[in-house]
Amino acid sequence: MVNKTLALHETMETHEILNFKTVCLLRSKLMQGICFDNELKVLMEKDVQQSITDINELVSFYKESQLLK
Repeated sequence: MVNKTLALHETMETHEILNFKTVCLLRSKLMQGICFDNELKVLMEKDVQQSITDINELVSFYKESQLLK
């Protein structure tokens, strides 16, 4: 039988990564508004989309935490 819950240290690490990815997402999104270089805006939008994908994946892991059960 495989245990599908995260250990406490894994929960903490996942939480830290989620916080980091959220800050990166917010920063890229905010910087798009003050950026005048279109190529840079495109790169930041790609970063935003990738960050959203990463955050959604991390949330699915985070839901397996022992703290939430």
